[in-house]
Amino acid sequence: MIVETEAYIGEDDPACHAAPGPTARNEPLYGPPGVAYVYLNYGIHYLVNAVTEAEGHPAAVLIRALAPVEGVALMLERRATNGRPIAAHELCRGPGNLTRALGITLADNRLDLTGSRLVIEDRGLRVHAVSWGPRIGITVGAERPWRCWVSGHRSVSGRRSRA
Repeated sequence: MIVETEAYIGEDDPACHAAPGPTARNEPLYGPPGVAYVYLNYGIHYLVNAVTEAEGHPAAVLIRALAPVEGVALMLERRATNGRPIAAHELCRGPGNLTRALGITLADNRLDLTGSRLVIEDRGLRVHAVSWGPRIGITVGAERPWRCWVSGHRSVSGRRSRA
């Protein structure tokens, strides 16, 4: 279950990869909505976004954290490090941990999120409250309150109390 996201909206958003205009790397942002935009961040972690706006209008939502619903054993295997146990609520806490646990790589860039091996679906899971606040982990556009998280959820990656 997605428990934390951040929005990145258009060429006027200095933190959005579309800020410099169209490039080979950010091309999926300009495509149709419902497509994965996966990129390598700082040469270390893959990050996954869902493209959200109509073709030609670059915007996406970064998936920052998940609460595992199924597949925990495989996620544990993918996240295994030096025999240190990882709690289920930590498996997909943070966008880099999330992609590692799910096995997401650049090969998943541009996948249709409604009908491929990488799918976002509504399973009818409900939350009681969500919070909105500034995006984190960026140096420009950080003041925009475009980060959303399930209030009080243990799998949320960043500051959980600031709204």
